[in-house]
Amino acid sequence: MNEVYLVGLGNPGKKYLNTRHNIGFILLENLSKKYNSNFLLKDKLKSLCSEFKINDSTYRLFLPNTYMNNSGEAVRAIVDWYKINLDQIFIIVDDVDLPLGKIRFRKKGSSGGHNGLKNIIENLQTQNFNRIRIGIGLPPSIKGTNNFNTISHVLGNISQEEKSILEKVYKRVIDSLEELHTKKEEFIINELNSFHKDQI
Repeated sequence: MNEVYLVGLGNPGKKYLNTRHNIGFILLENLSKKYNSNFLLKDKLKSLCSEFKINDSTYRLFLPNTYMNNSGEAVRAIVDWYKINLDQIFIIVDDVDLPLGKIRFRKKGSSGGHNGLKNIIENLQTQNFNRIRIGIGLPPSIKGTNNFNTISHVLGNISQEEKSILEKVYKRVIDSLEELHTKKEEFIINELNSFHKDQI
């Protein structure tokens, strides 16, 4: 794979910087920093963009500035501008249905109720695209009910305890993404899906 396109989902702006919903942004910022690459705004792609090489592969990273619920507009713009096959693009996203510290790599599937993925599916008119989902765990139930306050959970700040687990997750995902040009995708899928936060 000579060109890899990574899209982290999140919300732009300072107040969202450390929220659980911005895990896609945080992970790609870590990867970009590792290669001393900065993000620059590209209006036509509705994203902040960073680009660097790992061996012979070009990695292009995108942080949509459309806000989470319109992420698909940026993904559509990226796909159209670069004229890429969807198997070259990887969406990195938080997931309340996965326990904190779990990773799931899927090549297709529904939105699972995630508004960012839902909007991407609507804009691309397909569910067939790679997504790497990072567990943030279910929110605590609202006192005395069986209901969950999902919005305040995903927009809540990551705690120190969560941060130490997520840093292991970011490292594992980044290590795997760096190997996309040398290892078979099936191997990477297994590597990520079998990850456990106590491994590192």
